[in-house]
Parts: sequence; structure tokens; C-alpha cells
Amino acid sequence: MATPTLANHIAGAWSVPPPDADFLPVTDPATLNVLARVPLSPAHEVARAIEAAAAAFPAWRELPAGDRIQCLFRLKSALEAGLEELAATIVSECGKTLDEARAEIRRGIENVETACGIPLMLQGHHSENVAPGIDETMIRQPLGVVAIVTPFNFPAMIPLWFLPYAIACGNTVVFKPSEKTPLSAERLQRLMIASGVPPGVVNLLHGERSTVEALLDHPAVRAVSFVGSSAVARQVYARAAAAGKRAQCQGGAKNAVVVLADADQSGTTQVLTDSAYGCNGQRCLAASIAIAVGDARAWLTKDLATAARQRPVGAVITSQSKQRIESLIAQGITEGARPVVDGRGHPGQQFGATLLDEVRTDGTLAQTEIFGPVLSLIHAATLEEAIAFVNQQSYGNMACLFTRSGAAARQFKHEAQAGNIGINLGVAAPMAQFPFTGWKGSFFGDLHAQGRDAIEFYTDKKVVIERWPQTLSRKF
Repeated sequence: MATPTLANHIAGAWSVPPPDADFLPVTDPATLNVLARVPLSPAHEVARAIEAAAAAFPAWRELPAGDRIQCLFRLKSALEAGLEELAATIVSECGKTLDEARAEIRRGIENVETACGIPLMLQGHHSENVAPGIDETMIRQPLGVVAIVTPFNFPAMIPLWFLPYAIACGNTVVFKPSEKTPLSAERLQRLMIASGVPPGVVNLLHGERSTVEALLDHPAVRAVSFVGSSAVARQVYARAAAAGKRAQCQGGAKNAVVVLADADQSGTTQVLTDSAYGCNGQRCLAASIAIAVGDARAWLTKDLATAARQRPVGAVITSQSKQRIESLIAQGITEGARPVVDGRGHPGQQFGATLLDEVRTDGTLAQTEIFGPVLSLIHAATLEEAIAFVNQQSYGNMACLFTRSGAAARQFKHEAQAGNIGINLGVAAPMAQFPFTGWKGSFFGDLHAQGRDAIEFYTDKKVVIERWPQTLSRKF
């Protein structure tokens, strides 16, 4: 069978890639089968998508919020009905297990549900008689055209961090998914079309770096939502800011999990193992460093090793990713780390759960985002020493603590410098009603994804001060 070629969806129509477009293969990480060809949209195609979004904006913003969200109610139902088909697509192009793909979609649906509350969340403020005969009102209005650029590791959930809020607030969108996982994005787009999203309100545009740069440079794009590595997030933020655009750029992570001696042993081991190795370690909330405090060292090392050996082998997204992970492990071993469980040596893009002990706190493994199924073990004498290690890192996405002590938990919540804190949790993923609050090198911007932060990000505030002299009001 011929390999299908994907199309952009612009102004309500699926378009044949332009003659000057290049293409990349979309590959199943587990089987290495080529699933499709994805076009890399040139600058004039980017401009066409932006123009379509700009043309759709006036009518869409005038539609009352209660009417705009009707398509989101239908999208929720469509996502529920099409969950298994979308999950299978995620499995084939991303390499997750089916259960992981299903869970991802569920978290995305939460955001659609939350965005359905826009009529309430869009409400402004009003003060009567701020001065004699003068009233003052703050209202929120949509920005216009916004760009959404998402990564490969959650091809359904992360777009739904942004899309429902952006369109519910009255904006129109150019959506650029990862070129590694475009099939899930196409399925999402088809579900939105079936849900009644009008032509031009959401435009699907395939591409890679040059496509993103063209989005950032176009004067009609008012804001950009981005998720990727910290190095790229910093670049996107800087380029967007230089062009006067609003930006929220989620970066990478090096998430530490602190385990005290009083923690529940079996529960901690299970949760920490799932956090480190779930989704093949390719998620920004994966546990990457386990810090055993005091007497926790002996049982935690032993139990994590047993769990890692029993973990099924998965596949990482590309052969380049596998080579990078192997190189980082080798560098860590050179620096003195001891491989307790070594996941290297599998064929293709497969990679097994890896556990490394005696990792140097100032070494490569402790400071670099690996983005693979690798957990590093370090040891601390006290909770204060563990918190100090968490706080000296350049990243600040997540930090977790396992303990039975309320006092220790309170201290950790107060002092740990990370945006998402977990207590006896291995993945501190906020619900859709709360912002996804990365700190330090894990986030560039002021307003985060999800919840009320999303409403603030996708709207401009306008303050109206008005006076109606009584002599005028009495005439009628």
C-alpha cells in the first residue's frame, strides 16, 4: 500500500501540500514501520493559514460565549465516542501503551470540560460610583489569532491544554503539532470539524522549526503557546517577545522525588516506578532523580531494582533519542554512577528501564534532562539536604516527597522550589481547573496552561470608565 501523505487543514478545507514542501516520514517507534508522510509547510503556506484564522476572527469573536462553547460540548462527546480510535493512533505513532494513551485522552477531556465554563470565567469586574457619577468596568476580550505548537510525547492531551480555552475565549488558532506525531493531531482536527468548529477557527498546519519561526514572525499572530525542550522554549519565548507577542513556553524538567525512611515501602516503589518508566520516561513530569534520605537508602535501592527488572521494555520516539540516552548513561557511568539495572542493548528503538546508583549530584545524569526510562539514585542525610539539592537545579517543573510525616510534608511544600509539588504522588499533574505551573528553566512566561491562567492568557483586559450626567439621563 502507498504511504499516505498528510494534508494541512486551512479555512475549512484539507489542502494538498504545496509543490515546494519537503516531507518527513512518520514512523511507529515500536515496529519502525512508516505510517505516513508529513509535509513541512513553507512560509507562504504558514501565511495562508494565518490569513484564514484572521478572516474567521471577526465573526467568531462576535458569537456569544455561550454559543461558542456548544462546539466544545459536542467535542467532549466526540472525544468520548472516538477515544479508542484516537488512543490506537497515539500508540502507533508515539509508542505508548494503550492504557497510557487512554489516560492521556482523559486528561485532555478534562480541559474541554473546564473550558465549557467560559461564560462564567470570562466575567469581568464592575464598580459603581468609583467617583461621583462615575462607574468603572473591566471586561475581557479575545486577542485575535494565536499559535499553538505542541510536542510529540502527549499528542492529544497537550493540544487540549490550549485549544479549548483559546477558541472559547473567542480567538482563532493556527495549530502546529509535532512532525513526529501528526496523525493524532489530524484525528483531533477531524473531531473538531465534526463538532461544528467553523472554518478557519482552528487551522492545522504541519511543519518543523522553519514553520514555527514563520508563525512567530508574522505580525497577525498575537500570542503563542509552546511546549518542548527548555532550550527551544527559551528561543521561542525570546523571539515571540521581541516581536511584541504574548508567550507561554513550557520547557524541560529534571524532576526529583525525595523518599524519607518512614515512607510506605511498597506503595512508594510502585508509584515511583510508574513515574520514572511510564510513557517510556518521555514526559515532563517523569521522576528522574530519586533522593533516598537516611535509612531509606537500603530498601529503596533494592525495591526499585526489583521493580525495574520486571518493567516491560518500551520504545523511545526516534533512533536519535535512543543514541542520546545511551550516550548520557555512558557519560554518567564514566563519572562514577553504578548501573544497577541497565536498559541498553535492545534492538531498534526499544529501551529498557534503567536504574543508576551513586550518581554524582554535580554530574551529567543529575543535571541533564534525559527524557527516557532512566532513574538516577542519590542519597542525602537529611530532608534539608535533599531540599537543597532540589533547589539548586536549573529546572523547576516538579518535586515530590514520600513520607508519613505531616511536618516534613509541610516543610517540603513550603521550601521546595518547583511549580508542581507532589506529596506521596509520583506524577504531580494538576487537574484542568489548576494551572500547570513550571518554575525556573522549566517555563518561560507569566501565565501557564489550563484553568484561569488560560483565560488570562487568551484575553486582553479592557477597563471602561463612564459617566452619564444626570441632566442628560433625565431628558428622555
